[in-house]
Amino acid sequence: MGRDDRFIRIYTKGAMSTNEIWLDRETGVNYLFHSGGYAGGLTPLLDKDGKVVVTDAYTLEHTYGR
Repeated sequence: MGRDDRFIRIYTKGAMSTNEIWLDRETGVNYLFHSGGYAGGLTPLLDKDGKVVVTDAYTLEHTYGR
């Protein structure tokens, strides 16, 4: 895996104001990125209980080719 392959965008929505979900293929942690105009922010994606969303190892390997 090359240096540019660690993070992959798995979801995007919007044009002027966008929401994206990025996946760290080494740890499985999902991040929410929101941008609007010249501003943006990145934070770990949380589930309903406030825990970090982590993609399981099977999905990482078979869907995203870890």
